[in-house]
Amino acid sequence: MDEWTEVGCGVNNEKNSMNTQVDRVMDLSEWKDRWQEGRIGFHQLHVHKMLESNIEKILCGRKGVQVFFPLCGKAVDMKWLADMGHSVVGVEISEKGIKQFFEDQNLNYSEELVPDIPGAKVFKSTDGKISLYQCDLFKFSSAITGKFGGIWDRGSLVAINPCDRQRYATLISSLMDQDCRYLLDTLQYDPELCRGPPFFVPDEDVENLFGKTCDIQLLDSADAFTDKHREWGLDYLIEKVHLLTPKVK
Repeated sequence: MDEWTEVGCGVNNEKNSMNTQVDRVMDLSEWKDRWQEGRIGFHQLHVHKMLESNIEKILCGRKGVQVFFPLCGKAVDMKWLADMGHSVVGVEISEKGIKQFFEDQNLNYSEELVPDIPGAKVFKSTDGKISLYQCDLFKFSSAITGKFGGIWDRGSLVAINPCDRQRYATLISSLMDQDCRYLLDTLQYDPELCRGPPFFVPDEDVENLFGKTCDIQLLDSADAFTDKHREWGLDYLIEKVHLLTPKVK
């Protein structure tokens, strides 16, 4: 979670309550500004360890899986999966973030408008394996790319404004193919000590958001607390990864 210091967490002069997180709203323009100013401490330089250790839970031996990355930023995980032969679709509000991804990975790409999403663009690697849509996530739909066999949600649900969580869950559920394997990364800490993002997402919220449509399995739980988090005023930090699969109809 130390990768989020430049976003919302840190030592607070005033004690916040959970209600403060519930009411916390970040406008899309704020995220764009952070990219423009290079305040992207949430970006990781290496493939996420919990994705790496649980990748077969997504793939299940399947080849050529179409994997969705909500709020993808310039995650190196996308290139890692594409190099395995899978196709990657990401959505990101920052055009700068998307272009940086292709530049950082030394990938040639094309750029075109998306007729079904006014004002949106899609950036595609020349080999066709990676397509990144620059738009508001909530304007994206399965009508654009079809449904997905896999989803990696690291830093998306925990970044979505809490008031939009149900809307987010509805969107993600609509993007899941019947054989989809959705890997969801969440963070748990004392929300009175951090206004977010990243936001506190308890297991109960995961169940309330997705329990009606998906079977939910906790795959991994790790103590992610460091001296950095103690300096912020936090007293613990737990990172969890859940596997969500559509219920059999």
